[in-house]
Amino acid sequence: MNHYIIVKFLEDYDYISKIEEIKELFNESLALAGVEKIEIFKSNSKLTNRYDLMIKMYLTTEGLKAFDNSWIHAKWKEEYGKYIQNKTIFDCD
Repeated sequence: MNHYIIVKFLEDYDYISKIEEIKELFNESLALAGVEKIEIFKSNSKLTNRYDLMIKMYLTTEGLKAFDNSWIHAKWKEEYGKYIQNKTIFDCD
């Protein structure tokens, strides 16, 4: 399964300076059973109607459950959630 987290940060939040921290955090999830690969993409567009960051996770259904219940997901929400204007979560095969 592919699990996408697509994020639009608040306009005044410098998310670019946090990309490496975000990558390190999500890469911790590779230690969870069922999480196979993580890819993080930053937008190459400066248009205001575009989202800023896309996190793509390759995982099993069990891996998604493990991630959702992990300290990694909790830290993501705690540290970065307050800077998110909008997000989209999408799962597919």
